[in-house]
Amino acid sequence: MALPSPVINVMSKAARKAARGLLRDFGEVEHLQVSKKGPADFVSTADTRTERLLREELGQARPDFGFLMEESGASAGKDGAPRWVVDPLDGTLNFLHGLPHFAIALAVQDGREITAGVIYDPLKDELFWAERGRGAYLNDRRIRVSARQHMADSVIATGIPFLGREGHKQFLATQEAVMRQVAGIRRWGVASLDLAYVAAGRFDGFWEFGLQPWDIAAGLILVREAGGFATEIDGGDGVLASGNILATNDALYRPISRLLQDALKLDLTAAS
Repeated sequence: MALPSPVINVMSKAARKAARGLLRDFGEVEHLQVSKKGPADFVSTADTRTERLLREELGQARPDFGFLMEESGASAGKDGAPRWVVDPLDGTLNFLHGLPHFAIALAVQDGREITAGVIYDPLKDELFWAERGRGAYLNDRRIRVSARQHMADSVIATGIPFLGREGHKQFLATQEAVMRQVAGIRRWGVASLDLAYVAAGRFDGFWEFGLQPWDIAAGLILVREAGGFATEIDGGDGVLASGNILATNDALYRPISRLLQDALKLDLTAAS
C-alpha cells in the first residue's frame, strides 16, 4: 500500500484523538447536555468539544491553513493556503439516540479542489482515507468501488430530508424511481460514511440533495480515488456548492443519473 502522507497522518491523528471523547460521551449519551439548533438538527456538548479539539490539533500542525467547520463556520488561511473542511460529528442525531453509526470527517480543500480526506468511524475503528493521485484506503487496505453492472443487483444509499428541510416531494419522486430498479435502498443518516461505503464497494451508489461541504468533501475524494464518480445529479462539477450528489461506479453512473433526472423532471411537471 502507499504510505500515508504527512497531511493524512495529521488528519488521522487528529481524528483518532478527537474520537476518544466521542466514545466516552456515547457511552453516557443520556447525560449529554443538548441544545436545539434548529428543527431536527441538534448540537451537543460532544459536537462542539470535538470541533474545538480538531481545530487545535489541525491548527498546530498546519498554522497557515484556513478552516471551514460545521459549528464555527469559515476562517481564511494565510496567503491563499488550503483550508481544512471539518465535520466533527457526522450523524449527530444517531449519536444522541444511541445509534452506533457516526463519524468524524476531515478534508483538505485547495482552491476548488479536495486534495485529501479522512473519514473515521470510531466504533468500528475504520479509518477511510484518500489523497489525490494516490488511491483510497480503509486502514491499510486499498479499496475500490463495486464492480456491479446491473441496477437489479445493486444496493443504493440515500438521505431523506428531515423536519424543517425542503425537498420532500423531490426526494419521494427520486426514491420511487430508484426503488423500482434496484435490489434495495438504505438510509443510515451519515453521508460521509455512505460515501466511504461507496468507495469500499459496500454500497453501489449514493444520492442526496442539499448537503453541506463538510458532509461530502472527504467522501468525494474517497469515491474518486477508489475509481468511482462523484458529481452533481446531472454530472455537473459544482457538487460542493449545490450539495446535490450522485456517487457510484462507472457502470451504474449513467443509468442512475438518467433515472434521477427523469424523476426530477416528472416531479417538476407535476408541480406545475
